[in-house]
Amino acid sequence: MKNDHKKSDILIFALLVTGFTFSSCSNAQSDPSLKTSTAVSKIEKVADKAVVPTMDTAAYRKKFNAMLNGDSSDKWKFKGDFPLAGAWLPHHRIIAYFGNLYSTRMGILGELPKPQMFAKLKGELENWRKADPSTPVKAALHYIVTTAQGSPGSAGKYRLRMPNKEIDKVMAMASEIDALVFLDIQVGLSNLREEIPVIEKYLQMPNVNLGIDPEFSMKGGQRPGTVIGTFDAGDINYASQYLKELVQKYNLPPKMLVIHRFTQNMLRDYKSIKKNPEVQLIVDMDGWGAPARKINTYKQFVYAEPIQFTGFKLFYKNDLKEPPHRMLTPAGLLKLKPVPMYIQYQ
Repeated sequence: MKNDHKKSDILIFALLVTGFTFSSCSNAQSDPSLKTSTAVSKIEKVADKAVVPTMDTAAYRKKFNAMLNGDSSDKWKFKGDFPLAGAWLPHHRIIAYFGNLYSTRMGILGELPKPQMFAKLKGELENWRKADPSTPVKAALHYIVTTAQGSPGSAGKYRLRMPNKEIDKVMAMASEIDALVFLDIQVGLSNLREEIPVIEKYLQMPNVNLGIDPEFSMKGGQRPGTVIGTFDAGDINYASQYLKELVQKYNLPPKMLVIHRFTQNMLRDYKSIKKNPEVQLIVDMDGWGAPARKINTYKQFVYAEPIQFTGFKLFYKNDLKEPPHRMLTPAGLLKLKPVPMYIQYQ
């Protein structure tokens, strides 16, 4: 899709992948020590009239290969799937806090008051920065915008959509700390074709990305929570195509699409999932438990079926329920092949 570009718009687009500033209180202050930079894109003149961002393919390939962490198989070998300029991955690692503002039990986002949550997130960013100084970190808030429900509700879909005023609260919090936003959908007995368009006005924003949760996709009509649900390649391709069209229409940087997974059947027919330069696909290891069990799940269901990028969820409470009653550390996760570029805390 072709669009006319104003010079100022193009400059903004080219510089979207910028540094991170953070404060541990709600009134964010700029902190130069927390700023990061990227080699993802550069600016070139075109016909002496405007500038457009271009992808530094050599830098991208180098960072992607480093992400493989010495994996000698051909599973994750780079196949030339370059994104548009302005892509966050793999030049940054996304550190996300997950949850819902209506619940203190669905995740750290919603459990703690804002100042304490910001301070805790700042600590995690610093932990990752120290563990892997070669990869700048970027904060994110991952908000469950459609939650699966145990009752059918007025629409009979066993899902509850969050009102815009709640989404706006998350957007405002993200703005305070220069964070990305992921809006997460649990469809219940609905589907992505019904739920994604509801949040399109937010997905049109450059810093907003999408998460989808197969666990609560009840294709068999069961009540959410009674069985583990599933998405197939058609579902993923629909979501990816939707984001692709938004990127093209509104001249946005590439979007990220997070797909949660911890069983084989949660994601079916992965070989038919399509890649495009406008969307970066992340399969997030979403299981909880002891470190060894989580790593085994990652190897079985994320590493074994490669798509593009990987993520890893850490649970502040559930990961402590099994011996040795501790969470995996950044140092432990950096040993994985490939190294996760999206880390989610719940």
